[in-house]
Amino acid sequence: MQGDRTVRPRLDEMTPVPASPFRRIHHVAVICRELEPARRFYTEVLGLAVVAENFQWHRGSTKLDLALPDGGRIELFHFTDAPPRPTRPEAAGLRHLALAVEDLDAVQRHLKAHGVEHEPTRVDEYTGRRFCFFADPDGLPIEAYEVG
Repeated sequence: MQGDRTVRPRLDEMTPVPASPFRRIHHVAVICRELEPARRFYTEVLGLAVVAENFQWHRGSTKLDLALPDGGRIELFHFTDAPPRPTRPEAAGLRHLALAVEDLDAVQRHLKAHGVEHEPTRVDEYTGRRFCFFADPDGLPIEAYEVG
């Protein structure tokens, strides 16, 4: 132990990892309370493309399938009666959504131009990479993590 953490060898993005039947993240499902502000945020601010939109009659909800450039997807579900997030970001379950970016400074300027506030830039103590947090219209924490 060193301080309050266990020290283990760190794998970087180029280190081969043991075989697993799970290949990559296919999609992340996000629930919003108001569809149009969420749609604008995910398409206009984040720049994701809508690849499908379906109304689910049996659930009374709309589902947007949004594409990331690497083929990953975000499924945006609209439920008007969804309860608010209990805390930010330390509720049990998904803590935040992290998106890889090439240029954090450019992303921060882009967010500001769209009226989206972000937290100050931080540096990952383990990787030395820069990142910052911002939130979607329903308060879901999103991390912009600089990889390039």
